[in-house]
Amino acid sequence: MPETDYLKIPQNRVGALIGKNGDVKKSIEKLTGTMLDIDSDDGTVYITPREDMEDPLGVWNANHIVKAIARGFNPEVAKKLIHDDIYLEIMKLPLYIGKSKKALARYKGRIIGKNGKTRELITELAEVDMAVYGKTVSLIGEMDNVMVAKEAVEMLLNGSRHKTVYAFLENKKETLKLKEFKDLVGIHDDKIEFKDGIEFDEETLE
Repeated sequence: MPETDYLKIPQNRVGALIGKNGDVKKSIEKLTGTMLDIDSDDGTVYITPREDMEDPLGVWNANHIVKAIARGFNPEVAKKLIHDDIYLEIMKLPLYIGKSKKALARYKGRIIGKNGKTRELITELAEVDMAVYGKTVSLIGEMDNVMVAKEAVEMLLNGSRHKTVYAFLENKKETLKLKEFKDLVGIHDDKIEFKDGIEFDEETLE
């Protein structure tokens, strides 16, 4: 049985984790087979496995869902992390830009964009969810998509022009679509796999 885990979250996110009448807390507990003990005074959250917890990753999943809410995500988005193919990436901005408060505000502004345009385009083209909160930028989505969005954010942090980043995202979106199509129809490394087990290399068909 997994042991109790704990983490600290910002006090101003405790309310979002508990939810109205405790609804969010209860839904996470039900979803993960755990019990959450939340200390509202210092933001410590203890995650304990219930005896009837079916998924051995229940505590781990609950930890990531709580962490996502702590980093600014809507609880409904955070709960996507219950799925095995959905990942959470937390980018700590001071590691990229240093500790200056002015730099932090400026770069967060670059990532969000005027009227939220840049953040909207990153989430739309990379097909991820994004939260910009405190000193972090966090991403939720499938691994390939999260890596594309992370690279786009890193480009902005490294001074790339917005239109360069948008072009990068458009290109990657097409690449991801092609990969998804190939996975769907069974094409890997330019080989077409037929159901009878016979393989044809496209070069030999020319």
